[in-house]
Amino acid sequence: MSNKNGFASGLMAGVAVGGLVGGLFGILIGARISDDTDVAENLLDSQDSEKEKSTQETEAIEETRQSLEGKIAQLNQAIDEVRQQIGAVNGSLEKTDR
Repeated sequence: MSNKNGFASGLMAGVAVGGLVGGLFGILIGARISDDTDVAENLLDSQDSEKEKSTQETEAIEETRQSLEGKIAQLNQAIDEVRQQIGAVNGSLEKTDR
């Protein structure tokens, strides 16, 4: 019977120690999985922010392109006006010389 009492106390000690060791492993693995999840979430967030930056850059480039097209149109108009003025001056000089 003493063997049965020793067996029961050993079983209880084994369950307690096993529970503690298993709990510690569970905590460590859970923390690692949590860190891995955080890393994955950070990667997804950074990819989203990169896409957002890319979209913002594309919009900024488009706005700049439209602005430059407007400036070029203004310059072309000014050049045409100057050509007309020069042509009128040259034309009037040629007419007076003849």
